[in-house]
Amino acid sequence: MIPQNRGRSTASRYKYLDALTTAFVVILLVSNLVAQKVCVIGPFAVSGAILLFPITYIFGDIFTEVYGFAASRRAIWLGFFGTALLYFIAAIVIALPPAPGWHNQEAFATVFGFIPRILAASLIAFWAGEFANSYTMAQLKLLTNGRMLWTRTIGSTVVGQAVDTTIVITLTFWGTVPISTLANMIGTGYALKVGYEVLATPLTYLIVNWLKRAENADAFDRHENFNPFSFAEKVQSRSETYTPR
Repeated sequence: MIPQNRGRSTASRYKYLDALTTAFVVILLVSNLVAQKVCVIGPFAVSGAILLFPITYIFGDIFTEVYGFAASRRAIWLGFFGTALLYFIAAIVIALPPAPGWHNQEAFATVFGFIPRILAASLIAFWAGEFANSYTMAQLKLLTNGRMLWTRTIGSTVVGQAVDTTIVITLTFWGTVPISTLANMIGTGYALKVGYEVLATPLTYLIVNWLKRAENADAFDRHENFNPFSFAEKVQSRSETYTPR
């Protein structure tokens, strides 16, 4: 495999990376907006975010698999700050006095109001879970030498969602519900999210393989700095010409 495209940033070297990153952030923001509603799906009562949020982990797999850990790190930070900005602006707009004759303040506050504890739990869980997912994905790819994609898409989700679900449920509900209920909520949410990823595996295969051909890239993070706070790129060791496996 031949290193390529030296001296250019990760985002500028690829045709679809910026569009995918934008879609990732949009899906994340919409997930936070619809998370307020509790829905019934079969025997489960779940947040409306269950329909979209697990897709962010599929995006994380795609970023890491095709473009490398640095691209995933960039997307995670953009999503983190985008979500924080959503929370911040929503709080300001809710606090502003409504115009005379506008009677939807209560409904608006219900939809866009975020309880500080839930806000903090969501941000911390998202950040930790996404980085755990991408790190595991990158390491499993090196371990399997790029073969058996399903082992790392599912394996990384098993790790990432364990971190995400445990943190968000624990920080949100600790001290307000019995430990047994807390454990049941974590187990149920975790099972649904991992199951989502397993069912999406064929779609992930299609997207990853198409992107590798379209971008002529297949990322191997052999010399990557996996520090989530480091933004230096080792382009020469990451970007490799795609070879069908």
